Amino acid sequence: MPLINLLSFRTVQKQEDEELERQELEIRPTDNLIVAAKTEDDVSQLEIYVYDEAEENLYVHHDLLLPAMPLCLEWLDFCPGRTGDDAASQKGNFVAVGTFDPEIEIWSLDVVDGLYPDAILGPPPKDPNAPQPPTPSITDSTPSTDASGNKKKKKKKAKKPKVVANAEYHVDSILSLSWNRAHRNLLASASADKTIKLWDLARPTSSPALRSFDTLHADKVQSVMWNPKEPTVLLSGAWDGTVRVFDSRAPDAGVGTKVDSDVECLRWDPWEPASFLVSMDNGTVQSYDSRMLSVAKEPASVKRSKALWTLSAHDSSVSSLDINPLVKGMIVTGGTDNMVKVWNIDEQDSGKRNISLVTARDLGVVSFFRIRTAP
Repeated sequence: MPLINLLSFRTVQKQEDEELERQELEIRPTDNLIVAAKTEDDVSQLEIYVYDEAEENLYVHHDLLLPAMPLCLEWLDFCPGRTGDDAASQKGNFVAVGTFDPEIEIWSLDVVDGLYPDAILGPPPKDPNAPQPPTPSITDSTPSTDASGNKKKKKKKAKKPKVVANAEYHVDSILSLSWNRAHRNLLASASADKTIKLWDLARPTSSPALRSFDTLHADKVQSVMWNPKEPTVLLSGAWDGTVRVFDSRAPDAGVGTKVDSDVECLRWDPWEPASFLVSMDNGTVQSYDSRMLSVAKEPASVKRSKALWTLSAHDSSVSSLDINPLVKGMIVTGGTDNMVKVWNIDEQDSGKRNISLVTARDLGVVSFFRIRTAP
């Protein structure tokens, strides 16, 4: 084969390989995208799966490394940190990640080999040139002896100073995230520091939280969710056994209820916009009508309200819950007992609910912390 023909063949082959690689990386509008947070051997990462329904093929498209163990995820289409008149009209494909660290990272899913998040919501970066305070030494009063038999005092390691919650950013793990689909620049976060923060994604990424709700709960806030029909109303639940419903513009006028156990997961009912479901650590799921709750300005004033119905769903904590927005009466629960269950709720003419188990599966994993039905 002449040299010129050989070079030409190799050039065509390279172009075909590049085109094939481009097609493999391309995500089509008909593909289903699934984002999974995973920790294995102390390495945490996001895995972006693509499900090709025509070929019935599920595969990992690409992955992104995370700095700490992930606890919650939330998809959004608002480009963080963008300013200008056309910022609100720009859309992307992003996922917000809450971890054991107090920062919220927002990653672009449109970038395959991303090394850094597009935005970080949290404490400002530390100045390496700033002087560090001296570490105090704390002595123990319990005497001990050295090799020669002389008594000496045993030293203990200095305790880390307790970090106090503030209005600007979280100081503990991020347990829940909720993006506002009506006001696309707003992201709500719940934390183990007992606070709920409201973030404006249109601000620069180093900006503090837009608002902080510090007096709603007396323990770790496990779940927070915007009302899809009332885009200024938030639903929150905590390990103090309370659930709160409040307008983000006037949180002091909110309502709430005591429940039987620590709150694990909350969901607004898409079929009854004023109602919501709460799953708890004792294995039960309850439904409430927010219009029937009493006014509560602080955790100590929250009173117990009557539930619309109660379901004993699992033998242990119901750590995940979702309501199907397309099939009325269908809810899905997942628990730390390794089970996923599908339930059917029929409303009878008398107003009572008939709840029946449709199916239950042990999918062979330790526990479920997030279950979502396909939109």
